[in-house]
Amino acid sequence: MEQTRKPGTAAIITLGLVQILSWGGSFYLMAVMANPIVAETGWSQQWVYGALSTGIFVSGLLAPLSGRIIAKTGGRTLLALSGAVMALGLVIMGLSHSLLLFLFAWVIIGTGMAMGLYDALFASLGTCYGSQARAAITGITLISGFCTTLVWPGTALLIHWLDWRGACFAIAAMLLVCVLPAYFFALPPVKTQKTTTRKSLSQGNADIAPTLFWLLCAIFTLASVIMTAISVQLISLLQASGHSLASALAISAILGPCQVGSRIVDILFKRGHPVWTTFFSVGLVAAGLLLLACYPQMALLSMVLYGAGNGLRAIVRGTLPLVMVKPEAYAIVVGRMARPALIGQALTPLIGGYVFETMGASTTLGLLCFLAIINVVLVMVLKQRLPVPAAAFD
Repeated sequence: MEQTRKPGTAAIITLGLVQILSWGGSFYLMAVMANPIVAETGWSQQWVYGALSTGIFVSGLLAPLSGRIIAKTGGRTLLALSGAVMALGLVIMGLSHSLLLFLFAWVIIGTGMAMGLYDALFASLGTCYGSQARAAITGITLISGFCTTLVWPGTALLIHWLDWRGACFAIAAMLLVCVLPAYFFALPPVKTQKTTTRKSLSQGNADIAPTLFWLLCAIFTLASVIMTAISVQLISLLQASGHSLASALAISAILGPCQVGSRIVDILFKRGHPVWTTFFSVGLVAAGLLLLACYPQMALLSMVLYGAGNGLRAIVRGTLPLVMVKPEAYAIVVGRMARPALIGQALTPLIGGYVFETMGASTTLGLLCFLAIINVVLVMVLKQRLPVPAAAFD
């Protein structure tokens, strides 16, 4: 495998841009498109947003399979084909005049998400470059941190020009044209090491101690659940804390720049062990949520802290397992860890919505604070259990 080389700058930029397109054509799509769909079709908003949950759930179910394929092949072809699969789902979505077909479209999109979003890309980079992949992962997340800033206004403009169905077809065309050549340019072909791969497949997650594996799963799942809950309910939580809608929107706008800023800081400290990045990530998220719960008038500062911590979350998903497993087993382990996190994300809007509706904003925010504190404790436990010399954490 080509683990002695580093990804070039042009490759990192290309991968970051194609991730913006892939996330914008799947995970972030419904934030802008849901209301036009509800208005035209008359379907309930719960079912329309439930389609996104369906896609995330399918992505979680398929993540381990995606990891095994990447471990065997290097992942370039799988990632390259993800754009065509997402495009097919978007075309079906644009042609949907029944709710059942609409939901089926998101099953297809969810399959493409399992093939082409962060988990699959990081697994491929780890397989191709080993420990040299860390800088690439950080650079890609830095570029893709501008995703919502670019995608949401762009999608809204397409809907204005073409209506939501036309926007689906336009985004599908961009995915179909751009994704495949981008990955074939940016990722190297990897020669399969059949003996090693078969051994890794037969061992499952035996390349990492079970305790460490489940600690990582718990940390990543809790972080994903908190992120999803805040993404869905932040405006409502801020309004319940006494802020106007305009104020809530202005405060939430700080998240994007803070996420990008924290990733730039991580680049400056890239020689540190990723467990420290993980600790800062969960610690800043917990501090931000606790500050919002205790001092609602300091919501802007709380979102600066939360945004910085959440910005680091995407980095540690790829870099922390990278220092804990061998490159040939990395894709398999990452695929297995992605399943509970993605399933947790899929269930969060439903469960979070129920808690908010029945118990109120204060209980919802208190529950998120509790989960964030648990995650800090879990990272502390993980640091103590990592089988590396203390000097490696300096």
